[in-house]
Amino acid sequence: MANTRSAEKQQRQAAKATTRNRAGKSRLKSALKKARTSVSQGNVDSGVLSTGFSEIDKAAKKGIIKTNTADRYKARLAAAAKRTAAK
Repeated sequence: MANTRSAEKQQRQAAKATTRNRAGKSRLKSALKKARTSVSQGNVDSGVLSTGFSEIDKAAKKGIIKTNTADRYKARLAAAAKRTAAK
């Protein structure tokens, strides 16, 4: 329980940020799942990959994930798409 006005304000801000970050993380996970399933099924659709990359970049820009994590996600997704396209 917050004892000061500033602590109460920080609590409100943290609650807002948590809600915002959860929504962003959920959006990111959904986009990644769609892209990964698309690639695993052999459908290397540039639209799905582009959307996946875009969501990864947005999440990194907003601080939901770190930039190195975003780069790793994108590299692995691109490598999987490349392997699928080569088959």
